[in-house]
Amino acid sequence: MAIQRMDNVLIVVEDLDTVIAFFVELGMELEGRFPLDERWAARVIGLDDVRQEVAMLRIPDCPGRVELAQFRTPKAVAGVPDDAPSNTLGIRRIMFAVDDIDDTVARLRTHGAELVGAIEQYENVYRLCYVRGPEGIVVGLAEELR
Repeated sequence: MAIQRMDNVLIVVEDLDTVIAFFVELGMELEGRFPLDERWAARVIGLDDVRQEVAMLRIPDCPGRVELAQFRTPKAVAGVPDDAPSNTLGIRRIMFAVDDIDDTVARLRTHGAELVGAIEQYENVYRLCYVRGPEGIVVGLAEELR
């Protein structure tokens, strides 16, 4: 038995509009946005009286999605500080391949993103960096060198 695919990664946020704008600027498309307060959803995630708004984003013509959830009830719980370092336990980043890393960083900066470290080159293969966006979300960027 094998894994068939990865469907999505969930990020819980406080400001859904701001985080959607960040990922749209990165190049993702908003696939849908909807309230989710169904009992089955509460049973799946193990919380009572769940009321949330969910947004699903996708990369055009690619599999996999980023799901954003803003909880109305119960209120979201902060797990780590927004500026947690790269060696903090848990999921630290999502990595995306981009055409032009400099342009991507410049566009994301208009949405409050900051470099975590620096843009660096790995051999003659990639230019890489991490950016910290709204709500401390860390996104890795990789530009393949041709």
